[in-house]
Amino acid sequence: MSSCKRLLYFVKHRSLWTHVRRNVTTWSPVGAAFNAKPHRRVNPLEKNVGLFGVSELSCPAGFQAATETALKNTERLVEKVCSCSSGVETVESFDQLSDGLCKVADLADFVKVAHPDPAFREAAEKSCIEIGTVVEKLNTNVELCKSLKVLLDNPDIVAQLDPDSRRVAELFMFDFEISGIHLDDKLRKQAVALHVKLLDLNNEFLVGSHLPNRIARSAIPEHLQLHFASEGSFIQVGGLHADSPTDLVREIAYRIYLYPNADLMECLEELLKCRYKLAKLVGYNSYGHRALKGTMAKTPETVMSFLQLLTDQLSDRTAQDFTMLSNMKKKLNPLNSELMPWDHPYLSGVLRAERYNIEPSLYSPYFSLGACMEGLNNLFSQLYGVSLMSEHPSAGEVWSEDVRKLAVVHETEGLFGYIYCDFFQRKDKPHQDCHFTIRGGRQCQETGEYQLPVVVLMLSLPHPTKSAPTLLTPGMMENLFHEMGHAMHSMLGRTRYQHVTGTRCATDFAEVPSILMEYFASDYRVIRQFARHYETGQPLPENMVARLCESKKVCGAADIQLQIFYAVLDQIYHGQPQNRSTTEVLEEMQQKFYGLPYTPNTAWQLRFSHLIGYGAKYYSYLMSRAVASMVWKQCFVQDPLNRDMGERYRREMLAHGGAKEPMLMVEGMLQRQPTMEDFVDALVSELNPNFETFIMDSES
Repeated sequence: MSSCKRLLYFVKHRSLWTHVRRNVTTWSPVGAAFNAKPHRRVNPLEKNVGLFGVSELSCPAGFQAATETALKNTERLVEKVCSCSSGVETVESFDQLSDGLCKVADLADFVKVAHPDPAFREAAEKSCIEIGTVVEKLNTNVELCKSLKVLLDNPDIVAQLDPDSRRVAELFMFDFEISGIHLDDKLRKQAVALHVKLLDLNNEFLVGSHLPNRIARSAIPEHLQLHFASEGSFIQVGGLHADSPTDLVREIAYRIYLYPNADLMECLEELLKCRYKLAKLVGYNSYGHRALKGTMAKTPETVMSFLQLLTDQLSDRTAQDFTMLSNMKKKLNPLNSELMPWDHPYLSGVLRAERYNIEPSLYSPYFSLGACMEGLNNLFSQLYGVSLMSEHPSAGEVWSEDVRKLAVVHETEGLFGYIYCDFFQRKDKPHQDCHFTIRGGRQCQETGEYQLPVVVLMLSLPHPTKSAPTLLTPGMMENLFHEMGHAMHSMLGRTRYQHVTGTRCATDFAEVPSILMEYFASDYRVIRQFARHYETGQPLPENMVARLCESKKVCGAADIQLQIFYAVLDQIYHGQPQNRSTTEVLEEMQQKFYGLPYTPNTAWQLRFSHLIGYGAKYYSYLMSRAVASMVWKQCFVQDPLNRDMGERYRREMLAHGGAKEPMLMVEGMLQRQPTMEDFVDALVSELNPNFETFIMDSES
């Protein structure tokens, strides 16, 4: 955007910021917008533009209309694909077909969990089911697949495709193959039936994994009942109460919340069997092999090698951590000093607080939401030349009055897309931090214009008060940076095809940009640009940041080992059939890869909801962290605000979305080919004392 155009943009939107209440500290426009309560000027004559500006969605019934329109366009595009001559036009039509369905399905996926109106949620759920059914049929449409196969089987045509078009064509073919397109009619019908059954089982397990357990009130000591929700003569336990300072409360919560549910156990066993049957039916050794094709790891064998190597490297440190935790428990509770699984999270926090005095309330006044958003704006401006600009949503565009809308604008390339920030707590809103793609970016051949990406970031922050803006704990601030990493991946991944836009890439690569943002959120050279006391304007002292960084290493090996245990369990469940219960598998893997004793009559796996969205890919968090660590140390540790390195990062990693092999993107950024040993070393080295101090001292 030229400086003239940028000035006009600010003039056009200046009214958004003139009524913001300011404290002693003066914030930038984006900072001020998030530190003030929204001022919605209600105009009864203003037209309802519909959710996200989709005109049909001005009311719940609009979902049916949007779905019908998408399905009519789908029929037209299927005919077009099946009749057009093979070439790049085939790939473009496939992507247009995918885009039309995704624009309704992705939006509905968000609305069904986040909209406060039950009627909207119900309508969105119906759209998801209807679109999902059509997608399953398309994935087994022989004529549709044949048009793609004709293209890919012709070396002359393939040679004329650009790399992005070729990769997208191969990814679409992969979708056909894992759905059983190559099977005969009888076996293909079996594959479809398994897909449909899995949709139901996935949903049943996901819902069940979050339901509370209950126990007779009389079974709980009277003085502890107040820690749990009441339901008549029963006590409800809806979580692990991991932060409770009372050992017995943590133990009670652990034993009751994880008590086996026979129906849910049967659901999980059936789900894993169906996944294995489907994988074998379409030609894979296991569901893990099917799920990992196209990832950085590529095979379950590589994943297990990575996890075992990491376990071996951490063994001494993990033992030391458990000794520290055990000593702390003896100190706090000499009469019951055995270290148990419910102790790990709480005692880790006690050790961190005791050593480093990192009470969140000491930090929160420096981390007002507006300050953090200003910090993100400054960081993106310096790294990529990108600014976050607050816009006033139109009538009906957002689902709650406290949702903020940001335009992402590049200094020379113009508008990149929109981020809707649904940051505040409200009734019935999921308590999880996440990123939703509402619309993917793509080059529209039909119009010649670029379809701008639209995403939502969802957090659960406290509302501002009359006397103070929303104040974030260090953990909340880090989560904000993490989720904004996903958003910028979506914004900067300006791919030709929406099938590979932004975060639509391999799972073990998708977390790299978000985890990398956590490193920026821990570096004082970044933090000092925005962390100022909301009342006095005083900057956050550097030694407080140093203490915070060092505290994260306390019990760091034990924390990683717990993640390894979860990842191994996920791999075993999705490997060859075990001919034993999932609980027996858990008990063995817990002993081998974690170390703290299994508690009889518990079934933690029934709360492992990641088995649905991350089946066979839970290891991705560890592998993505390893890559992010390597990128940070090699490319940003000397200067986290280096524009040249920011541009290289955008060019080599963010820009491609899923249009390039993930490992090739990593190699392009690091300018070398990393090994599994390099990944392991990256994770282990972060536990070394004074690692963050080295970062700060390296500043020239």
